[in-house]
Amino acid sequence: MSIKALLHKPALTHEKSLKTLVENRTIFSLDHCELNIFETYQKSDLVPLKFNDLVVTSMLRGKKVMHLFDEPQFEYLPGETVIVPSNVEMKIDFPEASKDNPTQCIALAIDNNIITNTLDFLNEKYPKEGKSNLWKLDHENYFFYNNVELAATINKLIKECMGDSITKDAIADLTLQELIIRIIQTQTAKRFENEKLIDSNSPISPSIAFIKNNIRETINLKDLSDKACMSTTSFYRYFKRELGMSPIEYILNEKIKYAKKLLSNPKIHVNEVSYATGFEDCNYFIRLFKKYEGVTPKQYQLMNYTSH
Repeated sequence: MSIKALLHKPALTHEKSLKTLVENRTIFSLDHCELNIFETYQKSDLVPLKFNDLVVTSMLRGKKVMHLFDEPQFEYLPGETVIVPSNVEMKIDFPEASKDNPTQCIALAIDNNIITNTLDFLNEKYPKEGKSNLWKLDHENYFFYNNVELAATINKLIKECMGDSITKDAIADLTLQELIIRIIQTQTAKRFENEKLIDSNSPISPSIAFIKNNIRETINLKDLSDKACMSTTSFYRYFKRELGMSPIEYILNEKIKYAKKLLSNPKIHVNEVSYATGFEDCNYFIRLFKKYEGVTPKQYQLMNYTSH
């Protein structure tokens, strides 16, 4: 997963102000979006929720179990985001909620005009290669980890929605555009997690495949741009626009992901993992791993082993 970037948690509602213990709702309305903060203080099952607009939801505290579309249920935890199209009903379980351990989640409903106008602007000003290759939200790719950029944008929106600035609607509209771009970039990066490289029409697919197949090696930008048949400058710009991160950042993400896979073996040594993922300096690998995962490789290994 990406760097663990959790959202700022608004203060919980004072107990005397709660209207209900299940999905107590606080609403902040702006011209083109509505921020809802939901809190639940008791165990509940299959609680229905539906919005008239597309909604971006992010977990802040506790755990939910989501029932969405015809897909299997899944756990929903802090650090994760789910987008739900308009008029789609989700059903939610709260298996651990209590007064001492409440769940808290934001749901940001976005006016469809903002979404349409943003996508039209992107497709006109920053067209993608290929006739049918357009900027669009992927409603099938609806569940993903927050990355640093996405979390920062959501935090900015929460701040504006809850604030009292006279310019908050204007700032929120610009930030909503940024949020839509961040979501599309995050979805693109997630799509490339599939070994079959679903987005095979993308000119950077061969470069992504090269990274995955050579994750133990030192990979340079020239090798990647050659695979994409682009100059290094054009490749760098295209890669960052598509995925919201530089090629180097993507390589580091993949190396950390591979390291986590190796660390699932309780007998492997950290220096072996460092070498196997292409890091000659074990101390640098440890620092980088902790930056991305919040724990050292050894701590991750022990946590992973004890959870099995």
